[in-house]
Amino acid sequence: MELELHSLSPKRGANKRTRRIGRGPGSGRGKTAGKGHKGQKSRSGYSKRFGFEGGQMPLYRRLPKRGFRNIFAKGTAALNMWDLNRMEDGATVTLESMKEAGIVGKRCQRLRILGGGKLERKLTVKAHHFSEAARKEVEEAGGSVEVVT
Repeated sequence: MELELHSLSPKRGANKRTRRIGRGPGSGRGKTAGKGHKGQKSRSGYSKRFGFEGGQMPLYRRLPKRGFRNIFAKGTAALNMWDLNRMEDGATVTLESMKEAGIVGKRCQRLRILGGGKLERKLTVKAHHFSEAARKEVEEAGGSVEVVT
């Protein structure tokens, strides 16, 4: 037998017939068609709104609101020493250079340098804030630190 598109058929048992509801008492799904008796859910076109609890005050309205998001906050990127090791020796590290290198996101407006890890390069670092450990680490590696405002 040759295998061609017109001779293909699904595997036995793969296609299941849909249950025909509301087609008389002999079908086992007649009369109320599996919807029970009366009530909102038995009506045609019924669809429950997400979070609806039958008129009871929904959970999302019962719980207290907490916190707040400052939409004017400046995005700050915190970098450790191991992040600075990705730059080449003798480079100047600024917010713009970190954005170009893909280390910092495009929306960040401030750069904060922290002292995690060991710096293995001599870098000139220009940032908005340095931790004491970071400042010490950069200077020990032979680099310089400049605070940008």
